[in-house]
Amino acid sequence: MLTLFHAPGACSLASCIALEETGAEFEVTNVSFADGEQHKADYLQLNPKGRVPALVVEGRATESGILTETPAILYYLAQRFPDAKLAPLGNDFALAQMQSFNSFLCSTVHVAHAHRLRGARWANEQSSWDDMQAKVPENMSALFTLIEETYLDQPWVLGEQYSVSDTYLYTIARWLEGDGVDITAFPRVNAHFKRMEDRPAVQRALRH
Repeated sequence: MLTLFHAPGACSLASCIALEETGAEFEVTNVSFADGEQHKADYLQLNPKGRVPALVVEGRATESGILTETPAILYYLAQRFPDAKLAPLGNDFALAQMQSFNSFLCSTVHVAHAHRLRGARWANEQSSWDDMQAKVPENMSALFTLIEETYLDQPWVLGEQYSVSDTYLYTIARWLEGDGVDITAFPRVNAHFKRMEDRPAVQRALRH
C-alpha cells in the first residue's frame, strides 16, 4: 500500500494524478496548510521538510520508506508501474528529457510562483515581499511563454506519449489564475489543460 500526503491545490496533485493513472492501491492523507499541519510534530517526524508531497512506500513510515520531492515521486511511480506507460522507460534520452522538464518545473517555475505567497523564505522586509509579488505575473508569463513555444507543439509534453510531465504541468498551470496570468493567452497550454481535465484520473485526483 502506498500513502500520499497531499494538500489540495499544492504541487502534490501531480503525484496524486500519477497514482490514479497507475491503477495501484493507495491512500491519500490530506495535510491542512490552513491549520499549519505541515509544521506540526507528527508530520515533521514523517517529513522534516514540512512540505508535500510525501509518499510512504509499503506502509513503512521510516526514512527508508518515504519519498519526497515531486520529480522523484513521479519518476518512482513511472518506473514501479511500467504498464501505466507514464514515462519513456525504453528510451534513455527521452527519459532524460522528461526529467529535465520536471526539474525545470520544480526548480524554476514553482519557485517563481512561490514568490507570491512564500516571500518570507527569501527576505524579511515587507517591501521586499511586495516587490516579489508584483513580479510574479511577469515571471510566470515569461516561463509559460517558453513552455508554450518549446514543449507543446504536440498533444503532450513528450510528444505523442502521455507522461508524468503532463500531470506536473497541469498542476502548475492551475496556479496561473491566482498568479494574475490568463491561461488563454497560451493556446497550447490551455488546450493541454483541457485535455488533462477530460482524463478520468485527473477527475478522481481532484476529489481527494
